[in-house]
Amino acid sequence: MPDAEKLAAVRAALPSLGAGIQLNTGSAGPMPIEAAAAMTQLLDYERDIGRADYAYYLEAIERMGEARAGVAAVIGAELDEVGLTHATTDGMNLATWAIDWHAGDRAVTTTHEHAGLLGPLYALRERSAVELAFVDIGTSDDDDAVVAAFDRAMNAGTRLVSFSHVLWTTGRVLPVARIAALAHARGAIAVVDGAQAVGAIPVSVHDLGIEMYALPAQKWLLGPEGMGAIWVRRDFLARAGSVFGGYWSFERYDSRGDAAFQPDARRFQVTNYHRPSVAAMARAIGWLTMFVGLEFVYRRGASMARHAADGLRAIPGVTLLTPPDRMAGLVSFRIAGWPMQEAYEELTARTFAILRTVPLVDALRISVGFFTTEEELDRFLDGVRLLAAHSPETIPARRTLTVVG
Repeated sequence: MPDAEKLAAVRAALPSLGAGIQLNTGSAGPMPIEAAAAMTQLLDYERDIGRADYAYYLEAIERMGEARAGVAAVIGAELDEVGLTHATTDGMNLATWAIDWHAGDRAVTTTHEHAGLLGPLYALRERSAVELAFVDIGTSDDDDAVVAAFDRAMNAGTRLVSFSHVLWTTGRVLPVARIAALAHARGAIAVVDGAQAVGAIPVSVHDLGIEMYALPAQKWLLGPEGMGAIWVRRDFLARAGSVFGGYWSFERYDSRGDAAFQPDARRFQVTNYHRPSVAAMARAIGWLTMFVGLEFVYRRGASMARHAADGLRAIPGVTLLTPPDRMAGLVSFRIAGWPMQEAYEELTARTFAILRTVPLVDALRISVGFFTTEEELDRFLDGVRLLAAHSPETIPARRTLTVVG
């Protein structure tokens, strides 16, 4: 199918694209009709038939396997290395505590991390007297400088290096494999938050040289909220088993009816999962990989993100925080003379774009996906251009419609 026809078919399958310019996939992406239908079908079944039948439980286990297999296909993993979670935060909590910590040990992260990654590290520092070191990489686009900054933060007591594949603040792609190699040289493990990478750019977890990788369903994979997954490298699974043995998932029963422990990444599945959401996650990933095709997803997504970055960089008064040669689908920027929140409110009202603010770097952020059109981006860029040519005091008043009654 030619790209133009495929794009039309894709957009028809994502109805929320008609509600505005969807530029916040980094928070939650548009859900495909098929995924929403799978969720609705099971919700109706549970309402009308119930949820307690044992055969329904076994069928739900199969749907969990489909969701895990979908994730494995996207990140280049094996099925036994993938377990379901409730979010990236869930996975990062599991990964952070996968080490037998002692007072004086050190964990290393960056100053650009999301609260979902930082939360367990702060808890670790409070509960176990672990040292927490922060790498300030600023907005550098120099991989050598970033690696050197990580190198300076690591000492002989470093046990964990925890960081994002793509920074949620600036959209910068970090040199994961090089940072992981440094961690291993210190005897530490490397754990990665893949929330802004999986589904936006090609990911091959084995090539990254890391131990664990956490990801969500609702962002670039276009699935439901409240679902995610964690990848655990097979040889690390045995080392983490002693810490998480109590969480092994009771998915199967032997002939006597006793719970059979799972010898793979399913041991990190700490509880039950919302069955309609599991089905919707599997369906969304299947839609991406089989109907859209990952080649189209990555190629067109990169093209549209570059279109947005180039357009913003060309506007006088706009500062682009995202390195153009180290970017995924996120693009962060500032507009001179405009406080972040005021700029956000003006742009959403004038362009009908759904974007977000990033207070940590005092910037606006857009998420550009394979489903975004040049026309949508140009309309948004026109709005940015208008703001950049004015101040909050001089910008022309917006047209308003008063509804009486």
